[in-house]
Amino acid sequence: MNIHEYQAKGLLRAAGVPVSDGRIVLRAEEAKAAAGELDGPLWVVKAQIHAGGRGKGSFKEASAGEKGGVRLAKSVAEAEEMTKQMLGRTLVTHQTGPAGKQVNRIYIEDGSDIERELYLALLVDRQTSRVSFVVSTEGGMDIEEVAASTPEKILSFSVDPATGIQGFHGRRVAFALGLEGKQVKQCVDLVGKLYRFFIEKDAEMVEINPLIVTDKGDLKCLDAKMGFDSNALYRQSDILALRDETEEDAKELAASKYDLNYIALDGEIGCMVNGAGLAMATMDIIKLYGSEPANFLDVGGGATKEKVTEAFKIITSDPNVKGILVNIFGGIMRCDIIAEGVIAAVKEVGLQVPLVVRLEGTNVEKGKEIIEASGLNVIAADNLSDAAEKIVKAVKG
Repeated sequence: MNIHEYQAKGLLRAAGVPVSDGRIVLRAEEAKAAAGELDGPLWVVKAQIHAGGRGKGSFKEASAGEKGGVRLAKSVAEAEEMTKQMLGRTLVTHQTGPAGKQVNRIYIEDGSDIERELYLALLVDRQTSRVSFVVSTEGGMDIEEVAASTPEKILSFSVDPATGIQGFHGRRVAFALGLEGKQVKQCVDLVGKLYRFFIEKDAEMVEINPLIVTDKGDLKCLDAKMGFDSNALYRQSDILALRDETEEDAKELAASKYDLNYIALDGEIGCMVNGAGLAMATMDIIKLYGSEPANFLDVGGGATKEKVTEAFKIITSDPNVKGILVNIFGGIMRCDIIAEGVIAAVKEVGLQVPLVVRLEGTNVEKGKEIIEASGLNVIAADNLSDAAEKIVKAVKG
């Protein structure tokens, strides 16, 4: 689960991490009062969406002068005007894709005098199963370009969970960033607090970009992006309370309410499978036969008829879906339950695209009998390869 920048900064502030003072604005008429509560003389007006690249992004149908989702205002009145220009508009960045995201929140914060911009992030290293630090002296909006063209400017190392965070980790970060004097001590303190926050809050990623050195020589987190382990939210009620459902894919949101593992993709063949490994194999073989999967969908081993019905409805709600492949290997999940769910869903939402069903395992014959007796125009498949070939052929005509 991702959260907004202003929410991330609130969490950092509570953890004792240095951030700028700011105010969140939900309505344009609140902007003047919000900016007036800050010291100035410069104010930074930031669009709040779950995507990076806001500074270089552009608003759809923007007029001259309305550039970027992060702007510098020199007065309260100017901050108010910039807020009015951004609220309710659609911001397009390199991470949102051409559709962009609507800006429903604006964060206004005090401007900072910047001496240097640095990069600091913590993430879960899947190869080592440890928390890793990623640091660079080249912080700011072009960090992706740095990673692509000059990877030697990026340092990465992991923390042994047996020892946890130690002072030498912070000093290693400080020296890699070229910090000196009091900045080294500040960095050790910052690294320790970020690591402990990361562990205690079940985070998956904490990115500070940029981490700045101010004109007074102090460290400050000027921007913050955070993601959390969705499977651990049951024990992180304060984090779960920060969820903004308007920033999530509508289909993925609906799936989460029924405990379905669903991820929307850009292809044309919808997939409903039980088991993550089988789902990945199904997606791979669809690509092998010349098409692209429209989603990853694992209904799980204990799915009910109602759950399968909802899964099917979510797939058919995607306008990009030109065909559907149901691939079930029944173990705990019985094939007759899948068959009943598919039939119930088709009767409720209709079937406008080709449907290929491959069933195998527990109660497979009963499942096939249910589908055959339904009178639905379903294409039966004997195995995974046969199923993929048939659905791709049906979609391609």
